[in-house]
Amino acid sequence: MATAVGAYFMFSLMVMFAKLLSATHSVIEIAFYRNLIGSLPFLFIAFAMGRRDILVMRTKPVWVGIRAVAGTVSLVVTFAAYSMLPLADTTALLFTASLFIPVLSVIILKETVGPWRWSAVVIGFVGVLIMTRPSGDVYVLGIVAALVAALMHAGLQIILRYLGRYEKPATISLYFFVIGAIVTALAMPFVAVTPTINEIPLLLGVGLSGAAAQWLLSVAYRNAPAAIVTVFNYTSIIWATFFGWMIWNDWPLPAVMTGAVIVIASNILIVWRESQARTQLVTDRNP
Repeated sequence: MATAVGAYFMFSLMVMFAKLLSATHSVIEIAFYRNLIGSLPFLFIAFAMGRRDILVMRTKPVWVGIRAVAGTVSLVVTFAAYSMLPLADTTALLFTASLFIPVLSVIILKETVGPWRWSAVVIGFVGVLIMTRPSGDVYVLGIVAALVAALMHAGLQIILRYLGRYEKPATISLYFFVIGAIVTALAMPFVAVTPTINEIPLLLGVGLSGAAAQWLLSVAYRNAPAAIVTVFNYTSIIWATFFGWMIWNDWPLPAVMTGAVIVIASNILIVWRESQARTQLVTDRNP
């Protein structure tokens, strides 16, 4: 649980650094530095510490590559959403990723989703409508970017569910960073801006906090049930609200907080029902 809290704090730090940089740098450039710097600790572990086993993709190299490319596009869209909206608003909208997962599970994995989880999905999207304030003054492009990013996060979770049966988490993370750096490097001649001395710590912060978040999250999933780890994702709204207030003097509107509470409650219901379903499955297999 401690590493789960640490992981989501690091993710919040990463997007805070990215938002600061987005004032003068392209989100593609920020994603490049995040992946390049984030890959260094994994490469150090592989070569300096002799852990070359994490370089080996066992049986699903194509899917590791697909996950890396899709994850890179998702990262760019996520950074774009944060650059256009306040931190807390974007974080709350990204919580909808958990609402898309049951839908994608039915479509892609052919899983069965019961009425409880469908009800939670519907309730969650009511929360989204409240947050987006369809009759109010909103930045539509930012909201669309955040929801597209959430949908992509959900798709990546489905891919990770599949890859987790075959590949090591460290291997998946390593190739995500390396391939992501290569993909975004293709655009660097067109978007790169020479960073100032004051921006170098921010670039290092984006990469190192992203790498730390990935490592802490893998430790969390190794030592606690996924249902418990997932719940700690909602601590992100605390960090996002704090950073938004301290740095940009942003404070979430009541509609955003109300919608966020509804989305979080629906997500917790989905997590609870999934954990109940897994418990029942184990009981049925081991009466």
